Amino acid sequence: MKSGLVALIGRPNAGKSTLLNTILKHKVAITSPKPQTTRFPIQAVYEDERGQIVFVDTPGIFSKTKDRISSRINIRTEETLTSDIDLILYVVDHTRERGEEENKTLGMIRKIPTQKLLIINKTDVLSPSYMAQYRFLEQEFDAVIEVSAGTRKNISVLLDEIFSRLPEGNLLVDTKNRAQPGLNIDSKTFIAEIIREKAFLTLRKEVPYSMTAVVDVLEEKDNGVLYIRARILTSQDRYKGMIIGHRGTMIKEIGATARKELEVASGKKVYLELTVEVDTHWADYV
Repeated sequence: MKSGLVALIGRPNAGKSTLLNTILKHKVAITSPKPQTTRFPIQAVYEDERGQIVFVDTPGIFSKTKDRISSRINIRTEETLTSDIDLILYVVDHTRERGEEENKTLGMIRKIPTQKLLIINKTDVLSPSYMAQYRFLEQEFDAVIEVSAGTRKNISVLLDEIFSRLPEGNLLVDTKNRAQPGLNIDSKTFIAEIIREKAFLTLRKEVPYSMTAVVDVLEEKDNGVLYIRARILTSQDRYKGMIIGHRGTMIKEIGATARKELEVASGKKVYLELTVEVDTHWADYV
């Protein structure tokens, strides 16, 4: 029986969270084209007859930390890499040129004395491609695997490679009584993350960097409806107006798309009461 801790590392938007969701065939990490989508390490477990993999999806590394959020994200990722990790998956997006963020991430990874795989993601996209900028890194890694998280290309190959490199040992997590593979995300946190994801996907420009979501009430009514009362917190009145939208169009769209996904995830009818508040200290809650 194989078991171990496997960390996914990469710069923002390399596709780490999408790759994790694809491997698990279950959504545990939210995704969007925006940096800062993943703000804290997410732990999730994969099991089959070979053993157990505990994945740690880390936030993307920022080259420059201009705000408290990005600074805290970098610290959390570095702290994750100092733990007892058995294998690192360095996920890169070949459709983007290397830059400061990539170099900073590489510098961090090079200091860690453990096995490392280079995972070249988004190989279903043929152009643009900067594959040559990543290919020369091959000699620094124990293996190189080209995958597509979007089409599941080589996911089984990746899992084979991971299991071949994990140590023999007992299972790290008892999953018998767990409903889903997320280990460090409770129901309120998961719902807040879904709301934040839908806000990221609905809104434009700088608003996503100035907001978060919190769930205040989560309860199942006698009629089986899942009642959720949540708030989107933002830093300024002008952002609040943008999130609400003209005659409430934006907040309605955010609420509707979040509710639909939560109904699929829970298998229950969901009533979502969603409001927007200004809180200049919202970053302290993240």
